[in-house]
Amino acid sequence: MGDFGGLQHKGINEESPRSKNFQKLSITSLVFLIFYEVSGGPFGIEDSVRAAGPLLSLLGFLLLPLVWSIPEALITAELGTMFPENGGYVLWVSSALGPFWGFQLGWMKWLSGVIDNALYPVLFLDYLKSGIPALGAGFMRTLAVLILTVGLTYMNYRGLTIVGWVAVFLGVFSILPFIFMGFVAIPKLDVSRWLVSDFNNVDWSLYLNTLFWNLNYWDSISTLAGEVRNPKKTLPKALFYALILVVFVYIYPLLAGTGSIPLERELWTDGYFSDIAKILGGMWLTLWLQAASALSNMGMFVAEMSSDSYQLLGMAEKGMLPEFFAKRSQYGTPVVGILFSASGVLLLSWMSFQEIVAAENFLYCFGMFLEFIAFIKLRMKHPLAPRPYRIPLGTLGCILMLIPPTILIIVVLAFSSFKVMVVSLLAMLIGFILHPCMIYTERQGWLKFSASSYLPDFDGVRHEDGESLIS
Repeated sequence: MGDFGGLQHKGINEESPRSKNFQKLSITSLVFLIFYEVSGGPFGIEDSVRAAGPLLSLLGFLLLPLVWSIPEALITAELGTMFPENGGYVLWVSSALGPFWGFQLGWMKWLSGVIDNALYPVLFLDYLKSGIPALGAGFMRTLAVLILTVGLTYMNYRGLTIVGWVAVFLGVFSILPFIFMGFVAIPKLDVSRWLVSDFNNVDWSLYLNTLFWNLNYWDSISTLAGEVRNPKKTLPKALFYALILVVFVYIYPLLAGTGSIPLERELWTDGYFSDIAKILGGMWLTLWLQAASALSNMGMFVAEMSSDSYQLLGMAEKGMLPEFFAKRSQYGTPVVGILFSASGVLLLSWMSFQEIVAAENFLYCFGMFLEFIAFIKLRMKHPLAPRPYRIPLGTLGCILMLIPPTILIIVVLAFSSFKVMVVSLLAMLIGFILHPCMIYTERQGWLKFSASSYLPDFDGVRHEDGESLIS
């Protein structure tokens, strides 16, 4: 039992009874799942060079992890070990700010994750269209998206352990061609090319959205913390190792690509690393990199879908969604959550790469505001609450740590297009409507909601069996 300032709560530091019979994720699988939820490799970072040139691109992927990735990973480590259950950040915000805002965060993060997942079939086909032009547009592209989504959704259905080890294999395979590309590029490197910049000709919106998209989602792993073996020790270590891996797989290919060939900024769009591989190593390296891209996008898809579907399962287990979302398949997977997430991907796959990134970032930013507030509130109101991992800063230090990422969020939102802003705000408005609809549905008895057994209420009221968290 834990004791949060004298308030006992059942099971918050125990293994969830709903998942204890299924095989748990190891630290190796967890590292690569985090890697795929955040990155998946350098596929998609090319737009940063087109937007701002080599110097700002390299500086961005070196400095933004300090401003954004490290604080987000640290918060995930502390709160993820404090609430080692499926649902992750939804539980953090629900405990600190109440069920209404917990539900809103769940809606925004789930929708943002589904939008994010719609990118991966797009990226996959963009890397193959140079060799198979029919995949560039039209019926064949639509059919390919459908086949990819169905196949990868089935992989998620078969089990999280399978997904974890597939992520390890795909991660190693996806990184290797870039390692070789770096070695091939050495004789052609010109260090002065790394310093090229044109501060008067920077597409700041594209630049910031590309950096932000490639360095966020560290908190996604928290939604399946209940499926992790010994999460109180494993989660912080996995986040640390994954952070090192992610920064390396961005900086290394950028150094090789920008330093070895003359700069033509307009060519640096998603899929351009495939062309660089052909210039440096020939067709064999291009084909290898394209295969790595395909497998990397598979890894990102299954990792993101796991996070999204287990988030819905965790919310259902706490009574925030109808009980049928908590039902597991024979493989222990949240089958309804998987189907919902797959449907969202298919509905959004018609959008362009840049539109998807911008819309996803907009929703994600608002969700992170709530997480930051919840983190500080829990630190201030319940400083003695058991935290198996604790950021080695006091409350004031944590507030200061969050000032730079908060400014970054404001900047990213400010650079959003009017179209993206309107669509995203309308999507958020749906969440405000859904919450009272859930309450009304529960009170009318139209759908069954699970009882919340062990999410603590820090104001002194426990949610006992038979009492839903939705209201």
